[in-house]
Amino acid sequence: MIFTVLAQANPPQLSMPTLFWLGVITLGVIGLLGGIFITKYFNLWIQAFSTNANVSIMDLVGMSFRKVNPNIIVRSKIMAYQAGLSEKDGLTTKSLEAHYLAGGNVPNVVRALIAANRADIPLSYKRAAAIDLAGRNVLEAVQTSVNPKVIPCPDPSQGRQTIDGVARNGIQLKVKAKVTVRTNLDRLVGGATDETIIARVGEGIVNAIGSADTHLLVLEKPDSISKRVLEKGLDAGTAYEILSIDIADIDVGDNIGANLQALQAEADTRVARAKAEERRAFAVAQEQEQMAAVQENRAKVVAAEAEVPLAIAEAFRQGHLGVNEYYNLRNIQADTEMRNSIADSGNVASGNSATDSFN
Repeated sequence: MIFTVLAQANPPQLSMPTLFWLGVITLGVIGLLGGIFITKYFNLWIQAFSTNANVSIMDLVGMSFRKVNPNIIVRSKIMAYQAGLSEKDGLTTKSLEAHYLAGGNVPNVVRALIAANRADIPLSYKRAAAIDLAGRNVLEAVQTSVNPKVIPCPDPSQGRQTIDGVARNGIQLKVKAKVTVRTNLDRLVGGATDETIIARVGEGIVNAIGSADTHLLVLEKPDSISKRVLEKGLDAGTAYEILSIDIADIDVGDNIGANLQALQAEADTRVARAKAEERRAFAVAQEQEQMAAVQENRAKVVAAEAEVPLAIAEAFRQGHLGVNEYYNLRNIQADTEMRNSIADSGNVASGNSATDSFN
């Protein structure tokens, strides 16, 4: 019932001034939205349209909703189309957007493709995008393929100035090398970098010097080092192709062999001294043991001599020894003592006379 009454009621009548201002406001909103649209998209669309880059207005609007910078995509695609590339080469709007959303550097990838196309280097968009997403500078890689770069070996920034090797005669040689490399785009993803090249070349140089009979042979033909190192295929598994290894400088260092021999002789001397000291200590110990044994024997003699009077007394008591026999024994002892004293005095006198004659 209520709805019927409302439907039969007369709608409110708007005055002409109100309608006018409503129309003005509507046109203003439409004009504002159109101005924003023209400012943001129309300029890019005109650029793409004039270069046949095949980017529609709806593509531009969709980029804004997908949080993609349309300026980067459109300008990169225009740059590619102007250089002779097209969607047949993989440069579609969706592929560029996908690479942008994956965190890639779209302009750098497009510049790399243009440089590769100009240099007639086979490089697909898929591989270039993969190299860029792997964290490598794909443009620099293409430039290195066209213009090879030189890697110093060793790297001075790592604190070493030369590669040191020792020939068979013990003479040390200090070498500086220059390694010319070119990027191998097929092995760039997952391939080793400059550090591996420097390490392998350094190892090869040390091996080549160590294989020489004398340092004079290396000084006479430094290129023999380069030839031996290049024969080993040191660029396997790396992102580069080694073009040449040039010996920039070679100097004679220390006589490592003589130094090692001197150190060995010193070590042998210390060992001999230690063994001699060990023998001396053993001899002193034996002497002390012998002196202790002598003292022990003397003590036994004294103990035995102390038992003699007791034995004589016992012999008297048992009647085995008479008085005359005892006095004969004492006379013999006295005679022996006298003879010993005379002999000792004679030895002292002869020693004194020899000393006087020497003086």
